[in-house]
Amino acid sequence: MAIRSLRRTVLGALKRTQASTSSLLETHNSLSNYCAEPLTSASLSPSSRPNFSCNSIYCRRLSSLSEEAHGPAAINYSSVLQEDEYNKLANSTIHDLLDKLEEYGDSVEIDGYDVDYGNEVLTLKLGNLGTYVINKQTPNRQIWMSSPVSGPSRFDWDQNAQAWIYRRTKQNLSKVLEIELEKLCEKPISLS
Repeated sequence: MAIRSLRRTVLGALKRTQASTSSLLETHNSLSNYCAEPLTSASLSPSSRPNFSCNSIYCRRLSSLSEEAHGPAAINYSSVLQEDEYNKLANSTIHDLLDKLEEYGDSVEIDGYDVDYGNEVLTLKLGNLGTYVINKQTPNRQIWMSSPVSGPSRFDWDQNAQAWIYRRTKQNLSKVLEIELEKLCEKPISLS
């Protein structure tokens, strides 16, 4: 749909201005980031127009952009951890967090503080301060966390650190929770 609109816009502009060969080259070259082959004066006769059909324009995929702009490259996590090993590590981590968060709840004065675990989803409600949701993502071999402070994060098991690490920020799941909970509840917590 966007390609057709772009095509109509460019062709309309070309018709209205009776574009010369050089202006056709300039127009095409400004679109060169989206085209498979560059246009040269040798490939363009004065009476021809560039072919802007859907078959001739190839849009870049977001994955082709730099890693710095869009985070780390994807990894096939199923090759990193076997499913049974992943389940053992993820379940152990989530159950450990459950126990520590329940203990923490007894020591803080937060209206609406509640920890719940069901269907492999850990939910920490902090009343009007927000809600954390932590769950397993078995196909990706990740633990996902939704935070009222930092938003969504996806943690991968790091064999060297022996911890769940968010690859974009290199932060440890336990440390992120410790920092955020201390900030929200105004009381330190140790989850490590």
